[in-house]
Amino acid sequence: MILDRFRLTDRAAVVTGAGRGIGAAVALALAQAGADVLVSARTEAQLRAVAEAIEGTGRRAEVVVADLSDLDAAAALADTAARAFGRLDVVVNNVGGTMPRPFMDTSPRFLEAAFHFNVSTAHALTRAAVPHMLAGEGGSVVNISSAMARTQGRGFVAYGTAKAALAHFTRLAATDLAPRIRVNAIAVGSVATSALDVVLTDDGLRREMERTTPLGRIGDPEDIAAAVVYLASPAGGYVTGKLLEVDGGLDRPNLDLGLPDL
Repeated sequence: MILDRFRLTDRAAVVTGAGRGIGAAVALALAQAGADVLVSARTEAQLRAVAEAIEGTGRRAEVVVADLSDLDAAAALADTAARAFGRLDVVVNNVGGTMPRPFMDTSPRFLEAAFHFNVSTAHALTRAAVPHMLAGEGGSVVNISSAMARTQGRGFVAYGTAKAALAHFTRLAATDLAPRIRVNAIAVGSVATSALDVVLTDDGLRREMERTTPLGRIGDPEDIAAAVVYLASPAGGYVTGKLLEVDGGLDRPNLDLGLPDL
């Protein structure tokens, strides 16, 4: 049965930034597909709620409260998952993000911090996970990038540059780690998470974003979670080094920050 190819029965996964939003939806989806899941973020209460939902599917959950901008803490998740579950098969590098800023307010240090949080953390965890994956049946890494990695919009020079770097990191890492470890990324569009709270509570802004999105709606975290399950599972077993665009059809930003000319 084709649906069997989407199963992750008895596999083990790590999901970063898993306390809410996309990360929480991804962690739960992986558990529903049959995986045990380590979830990590900074807020313990949120992680405990996600872990309870994972355990409600009959799978095991491991909670690690950590500031994942600390590269040692990010890398340590791989060993922790392998100890807890006896293996590691899937890594989802979801933690990241950077607030938009006008170009002249984007200092070199701010740009470097965006790269660190969105790319260096993914590299640290992926690198630490490789020996565990190679000790087993191989593995799959899924990086959460953004539509801003390929589109142009004022105010996103740090965020868009970092996510574009993550997208190309994905291609290069896939080449380095083939054939036993697959590495892919998802270019996420506008998704209904806390990051969009200001927009989602403003009916005018929300309608404008929906109007300028070809599919006419804001995405759900489960839209991204479904794509992760595909890429992480045997269903995506012939896919590596690719960027899957799950963005409602965007070819330009659907939110204008209204930044004036210099």
